[in-house]
Formats: sequence, C-alpha cells, structure tokens
Amino acid sequence: MSDDPARREPELLTITEAAELLRAPVATLRYWRHLGTGPRSFRLGRRVIYRSDDLHSWIDDQRRQATTGRS
Repeated sequence: MSDDPARREPELLTITEAAELLRAPVATLRYWRHLGTGPRSFRLGRRVIYRSDDLHSWIDDQRRQATTGRS
C-alpha cells in the first residue's frame, strides 16, 4: 500500500463537517440538497456524506459563476 497523497481516497465528511467547511448552517445544506443545487452528496446508510473534493469543486464552481456574472 502506498502513502502517495495523490492516490489516497477523498476524505468523507458528514453534513455537519461539510457545513463547518462551507461556514453555512446544516439546515442550508439540507435545503440545497432538497433543491439539488448544493454540493454533490450521497447517503451512506442513514447518513448524508460529502466527499471533500466534491465540496472544493462546488466552491470553485460558485466562485467561477460569481466572477463570470459580473459586468
């Protein structure tokens, strides 16, 4: 098994941990999930899980949309 960081699996975060990373209330993440507009998530058993690379990609997409929307 390799300790190469590029080969590691992405870190899995709970909805609470994802909310802390995004500095948003858990209820907001739940609402975004309901609307289908938030970061990609999935169920693992009874828990909603976020992959850290999906969260960072979503943040980057939001930043890009904000900068391209400016005049």
